Amino acid sequence: MLHLNIQNETSRLRAVVLGIATHNGPTPTLEQCYDPKSKIHVKAGTYPSEHDMIIEMESVAKVFEKHDIRVYRPKTIDNYNQIFSRDIGFVIEDKFIKANILPDRDQEIEAIDYILDEIPNDNKITLPEECHVEGGDVMPWNNYIFIGTYSGEDYPDFITARTNMNAVKAIQELFPHKIVKSFELRKSNDNAKENALHLDCCFQPIGKNMAILHKNGFLIEEEFKWLVNYFGKENIFEISKDEMYQMNSNIFSISEDVVVSEQNFTRLNSWLQAKGFKVEKVPYKEIAKQEGLLRCSTLPLVRD
Repeated sequence: MLHLNIQNETSRLRAVVLGIATHNGPTPTLEQCYDPKSKIHVKAGTYPSEHDMIIEMESVAKVFEKHDIRVYRPKTIDNYNQIFSRDIGFVIEDKFIKANILPDRDQEIEAIDYILDEIPNDNKITLPEECHVEGGDVMPWNNYIFIGTYSGEDYPDFITARTNMNAVKAIQELFPHKIVKSFELRKSNDNAKENALHLDCCFQPIGKNMAILHKNGFLIEEEFKWLVNYFGKENIFEISKDEMYQMNSNIFSISEDVVVSEQNFTRLNSWLQAKGFKVEKVPYKEIAKQEGLLRCSTLPLVRD
């Protein structure tokens, strides 16, 4: 049996699902793209190749093995993008909550059935159909659960709006002892620099009391200020619109003092090292072209 345990984003990682890039399928058409950044690269002819993405993902697998982390991979589905395992589900405490994601992607969860079979049935939760949620929007942080959402009336018009208020309410009901705090995110189907696809595209807690933040990702300034006050200005690394576009907030914590980051994030990586973090640098710029990075392609199952 797999004993799930996730209380926050940064405790020592013991088991994780890492996506795969094999048999990823051909470059999508513009109509098949789920986010504005992929569209840019499809148009420019710079969409990442399967070969390059496999190399990048294996570099992360090697870092996990070096740190003695149990790494699960999805079973391969031919011609199917299975890189972003964070989207298909998430763990809070000892519960695995299945994401309600875009209908085109519902096979992805089947590829990890062999892992879900190790989890007791009582600890697997499927939310009602009207609750839309993806793992990139959900962050357990000790007494809190932070959730990115979009509640505008034009929600159905945004393929980039992935988590609704129904899901926020359902998660609050599941974890009544936690404080669920939701944040309205800026959405755009066409402008990648004005789109926070998920909460982890503009915010991520690191260490014990630090965070990476991008102000423009938040629609409501008061909600952004709440985070600044909560973590303290001196503990925040604020990223620019360009750095948000490159996915600087989407790194991944192995522990409170070890993070995995993209090797080209020079400003961020220097700051992290100055704050005492060990930074495991990996190449991930090709995968970033699909508006996802290290947090998006990992699904933590067990932390200490």
